[in-house]
Amino acid sequence: MRTVCGLIATVVVLAGCGNPETTTAASTPAAAHTPQPYSNLAQMMRGIPFTFANIVFDAQSQDPGAPRDPAAVGGGATATFKNVYGGWQEVENSALALAEAANLIMIPGRVCENGRPVPVGQADFRAAAEGLAAAGRAAYKAAQSKNMDEMIAVSETVSAACAKCHEPYRDFDDPKDRCKVAAKAE
Repeated sequence: MRTVCGLIATVVVLAGCGNPETTTAASTPAAAHTPQPYSNLAQMMRGIPFTFANIVFDAQSQDPGAPRDPAAVGGGATATFKNVYGGWQEVENSALALAEAANLIMIPGRVCENGRPVPVGQADFRAAAEGLAAAGRAAYKAAQSKNMDEMIAVSETVSAACAKCHEPYRDFDDPKDRCKVAAKAE
């Protein structure tokens, strides 16, 4: 018993005598993360809001609460993880991803696929991003209701929010014209 008490006392003393610089460095919080883009706008849009908007749209015609045949999903990670957060929870999470995507769209420094800067300084672009966030929040509320009629109604809201940005900034025959700030009418 004396040996154990002596060992504990030694550990306590050594711990108290640690290098103060090491202790201070270890307790200092890491520098705050500064949001930065890792993809161009087209890559981010295809990877996040496009994917999750389609899950929201699918809930208009496919009941997320209906039993699913796990064998019909396919193999690999999709088969393994599809049912972990599936059903209505998948629709809820997808709606929230749409709302969060509005934040990603507005990260300064992101460029469009053609190399132009994303027009985050334009009032109509900022309003379109907020419209996407609002549509995502509305889709989340509709998904929580677990009512397919609510999903039909909110899908129009999501589609309209997407169009608010696509029409002035994306929908051009020539991709070089994307993200072009429209000249103001005089």
